[in-house]
Amino acid sequence: MAKLLSCVLGPRLYKIYRERDPDRTPPGVPETPTVVTAPSSSSWDTYYQPRALEKHADSILALASVFWSISYYSSPFAAFYLYRKGYLSLSKVVPFSHYAGTLLLLLAGVACLRGLGRWTNPQYRQFITILEATHRNQSAENKRQLANYNFDFRSWPVDFHWEEPSSRKESRGGPSRRGVALLRPEPLHRGTADTFLNRVKKLPCQITSYLVAHTLGRRMLYPGSVYLLQKALMPMLLQGQARLVEECNGRRAKLLACDGNEIDTMFVDRRGTAEPQGQKLVICCEGNAGFYEVGCVSTPLEAGYSVLGWNHPGFAGSTGVPFPQNEANAMDVVVQFAIHRLGFQPQDIVIYAWSIGGFTATWAAMSYPDISAVILDASFDDLVPLALKVMPDSWRALVTRTVRQHLNLNNSEQLCRFQGPVLLIRRTKDEIITTTVPEDIMSNRGNDLLLKLLQFRYPRVMAEEGVRAVRQWLEASSQLEEASIYSRWEVEEDWCLSVLRSYQTEHGPDFPWSVGEDMSADGRRQLALFLARKHLHNFEATHCTPLPAQNFQMPWHL
Repeated sequence: MAKLLSCVLGPRLYKIYRERDPDRTPPGVPETPTVVTAPSSSSWDTYYQPRALEKHADSILALASVFWSISYYSSPFAAFYLYRKGYLSLSKVVPFSHYAGTLLLLLAGVACLRGLGRWTNPQYRQFITILEATHRNQSAENKRQLANYNFDFRSWPVDFHWEEPSSRKESRGGPSRRGVALLRPEPLHRGTADTFLNRVKKLPCQITSYLVAHTLGRRMLYPGSVYLLQKALMPMLLQGQARLVEECNGRRAKLLACDGNEIDTMFVDRRGTAEPQGQKLVICCEGNAGFYEVGCVSTPLEAGYSVLGWNHPGFAGSTGVPFPQNEANAMDVVVQFAIHRLGFQPQDIVIYAWSIGGFTATWAAMSYPDISAVILDASFDDLVPLALKVMPDSWRALVTRTVRQHLNLNNSEQLCRFQGPVLLIRRTKDEIITTTVPEDIMSNRGNDLLLKLLQFRYPRVMAEEGVRAVRQWLEASSQLEEASIYSRWEVEEDWCLSVLRSYQTEHGPDFPWSVGEDMSADGRRQLALFLARKHLHNFEATHCTPLPAQNFQMPWHL
């Protein structure tokens, strides 16, 4: 009877991974999943095949879940319509509640029938036995067997806790339960006295900004967190996860962040291979509708690196909602997991981000200054210009206030606090992070990210003539135009390198540098163009085109 109850309340099982060749497992990698002890028949090596009762009950419950999601998103409009029609009176609400209660009882009955179907399936019974054993005792053997199943991630046991590193327990400087530290925006009206009257005047605007950010704004910014989209993408996500586990020997793990959110991760270890780049770990930060199952992790994987992918809060197996604070909390526990559980030194970690993932990547670079490098692909400097692009002009003040208070993705400000190597990849046909049209390459916000980074690191070089030269170079939409501008100013790379190395030897590596202070305008132009070319590479593609492995290069450094 207890087993039947476990089947009723248990998670949905999607797939039982096929047997993998243990010889492909890199040596020295602990806890790499092999295969669960089970009858070796053809029915055990593909998607889990539910019995008819479980299959039909699952379909009914899935349909009910979709209807509930649609009702949730349309509830404000429905409530307004019902109010106007007079249907919210007590005499009409009571019968409706009876109908709702009856429907809930029917769905509970369907869930019990699904549990009965699971109970008659030996595959599911063995899975639920392993899952219960793992929750009781998270031994290496139990986790090894559980890793052979792909199921609803909410039931996966936690593998790593944000407080697990001993340094966090001994130090008071780590994150609290309220979250890690973020850079806060400056007040919109500096110098204004923050009196009680002013606070009262601002209250309606603040309430409006809060409502916009937590309803329309967050879902527009992170459409991947919308349940209906995830439901539509589920077959692709399951297929991508199976590829990572079965073909790349990926290891899935659940991380618990300081805010209580559970973060879904996938780790592929290449340290035991003959490829030297496998000693470096690339942590991938996905875009606003990207998932590690089908996202940018494929690029460093093809290039031979060890890879750690993770999903934003509210995406697929990760819980929570993707606000900046939650995003930074998630990134913090991912980096801690890489260092303290996977055993990578910060100097062997590279942060790679695509699009909106630049926020968490730059936060990690700012907060973990010893990491090796940062690569930002199709990213931007600040969210406000991009938000204003898609909203009506009459909403300008509301949009600016909402972004600054609740959705402040200040990538350039965070990146300027990182002292290590940086590479920016600009898409020449980007239709997302341009503020006009894709053909207008100068409206690409990646340009502003480069300029702000160079102006912070090399303020004397990036004087008026340096900025002008770099802007001319950024206007080039092809390699031929780039080379033409580069040769027009007769940039001598050997001379630029010698100047920079001489300054570094004499003054140290910490930015900002005062190099170019006593230099001619021509010398500053040469240095500005040289540095721009080293920090930004063009990729002739649209925003969502996957980056080829040959374009994934480590950033330049002296």
